[in-house]
Amino acid sequence: MLSGIILYSLAAIYLIISFKKNKLKTKLALISAWKMFRKVLPDLLAIMLFVGLTLSLLSPDLISSVIGENSGLLGMVYSTILGSVALVPSFIVFPLGRTLVQNGAALPQVAVLMSTLMSVGLATLTMEQKIFGRSFAYARNASAIIMSLLFAWIVWVVMV
Repeated sequence: MLSGIILYSLAAIYLIISFKKNKLKTKLALISAWKMFRKVLPDLLAIMLFVGLTLSLLSPDLISSVIGENSGLLGMVYSTILGSVALVPSFIVFPLGRTLVQNGAALPQVAVLMSTLMSVGLATLTMEQKIFGRSFAYARNASAIIMSLLFAWIVWVVMV
């Protein structure tokens, strides 16, 4: 909480300094930032709604049984499959990971889930095939899964 207050205070101070240096550029930057925020807001709200509904339906006991400390390799497989469905931006993934850990999920399983959420996208695979070609799309997604599992294994080794 304190770090958030410090960061917002610093942002406000730098905004004031920027405004004093050049009012026009600062106003244009704020307008541009507002436009970007408006574009992201529907996706952000949808994902927040999805996460909220998911966490309200899934009890901490269920989360810990599926991807908790005792779920082991099977929990890693579940996390990999779940995370591979769609590409999700990091500003959504990190709070989700924290919430899952607070509700009983194990770090290696959350690590692979977060990593695959940000790097593997089976939902976007057809679009990726059209743009980059089939072999590249499959190779990229396969290597992202392998790297995510390697990352989770490293977290597992370090945490145990």
